[in-house]
Amino acid sequence: MSASTATSTSTRDATRGNTPAPTNRTAARRRRWLLEVGWKYLLALVIIFYAVSPLVYVLSASFNPSGTLSAANGLFSVVDFANYAALGGTSFWVWAGNSLLIAGAASIGAVLMGAAAAYAFSRFRFSGRRASLTSLLIIQMFPQALAFVAIFLMLFALGEVVPALGINSKLALICVYLGGALGVNTFLMYGFFNTIPIEIDESAKIDGASHAVIFWRLIIPLVTPILAVVALLAFIGAFGDYIIAKIVLVSENNWTLAVGMYQWVSNQLSSNWGLFTAGTVIASIPILVLFLALQRYIVGGLTAGAVKG
Repeated sequence: MSASTATSTSTRDATRGNTPAPTNRTAARRRRWLLEVGWKYLLALVIIFYAVSPLVYVLSASFNPSGTLSAANGLFSVVDFANYAALGGTSFWVWAGNSLLIAGAASIGAVLMGAAAAYAFSRFRFSGRRASLTSLLIIQMFPQALAFVAIFLMLFALGEVVPALGINSKLALICVYLGGALGVNTFLMYGFFNTIPIEIDESAKIDGASHAVIFWRLIIPLVTPILAVVALLAFIGAFGDYIIAKIVLVSENNWTLAVGMYQWVSNQLSSNWGLFTAGTVIASIPILVLFLALQRYIVGGLTAGAVKG
């Protein structure tokens, strides 16, 4: 019995001596996870908090009927839809219609013009092709806002001949947006068009297809991702622009949302931030819907044209 007792005691001691090993392995795994993966989640939480905080604050301020931001420091302390109801007594919906019209036309035009130019540069070989591409690359480095004085003088002079393309014309503003975005859109599409095999065009030509048939029926369906990306970028750029729209559009009925809503907060004595934030929340809905609808094209459209040119 004494021998068996000694054996049991030694077995228990050995078992007790081995129990810390799994614990040490678990701790080592946790440390390795924190060093390799865990810090990424912590960084992501910080970025999400940094990005979401202003949005939550704006949404909270839109529900505060006081009209000042100082009274909105307590998030959602007051929930009142008075600011949203007050938008009906302003020109907000007229400005929203103008913004949607201008941004929609600018995005459609940017897609058509950029696709046609990119197809020509990608498929045709003509004199001055490389110089034209280089010129577009240089021109797109300068923001469109730098030329606002020249744009104003040009539209002022053009309006005396063709009033539809002069100052205070939405059509003129759309044309300005199309010209300013043509360079970057062409380069973005050009890289994507080069990823489409040229053998597709040659096979279609053997069957008697013209360039128009090849462009509309073969190439366009294959480059849908980059078309969606360009449409989204052009829509966002035109929808949220203030400087060019403020210069071109003069009358209140032709203002866009960016120009019109700025008038609510431009005067320090009569600023209505509650009305402004309510309008901002509603104005963000079209962009959000468009972004979610085109989300599956965005990553593929941006990366495919960047790796091959």
